[in-house]
Amino acid sequence: MRTPERSVELTQVTEWEDGRVRSLQDSLAAEEPLEIRIGGVPITVTMRTPGHDIELSAGFLLTEGIIQSPDQIASLRTMTPENGVRSNIVEVELKDSDFDFEDLQRNFFAASSCGICGKASINAIRVRGLRQPDTSFRLDPEVLCRLPETLLSEQAVFSRTGGLHAAALFDASGQLLAQGEKLAGTMRSTKSPDGP
Repeated sequence: MRTPERSVELTQVTEWEDGRVRSLQDSLAAEEPLEIRIGGVPITVTMRTPGHDIELSAGFLLTEGIIQSPDQIASLRTMTPENGVRSNIVEVELKDSDFDFEDLQRNFFAASSCGICGKASINAIRVRGLRQPDTSFRLDPEVLCRLPETLLSEQAVFSRTGGLHAAALFDASGQLLAQGEKLAGTMRSTKSPDGP
């Protein structure tokens, strides 16, 4: 389990225990802004824990209805400034998409929340093109009870900071397919299945 780049910051803290004060180093979950651009045009800025920004950007495009399929993404890349320092910008190039900047009536509001806050209407929550879950899917109760422990063992940043939530994708046997840790409601994938 490797902690993703720039996802943890170190700080000095003062601890009081049994009438004694001591200074020690502690790990904090990092948070930085990420700007997502399509064809060079800024679309949104969201706060996230750095690392796996490409997966976060692809998920944003899908959940906001900008794309209906990963096949519509020509490229996703993290911008690198001339000084070589990694930036907080992801540049997206689309293909076979009917996304039109002229039709953009609003700025996307990427809240550090569940994804519902900031939407103007109930209809804005519903994303066209997403498939309904398979209602015939069944999971063995013993497998279900193992999932939290499996997820916890893969949470590199949480194990150091105790400050992130997580979500995961498992198959019916309990095999971990993908997991993400988040700070302030923004998911960051630490494993990813094939494709964006």
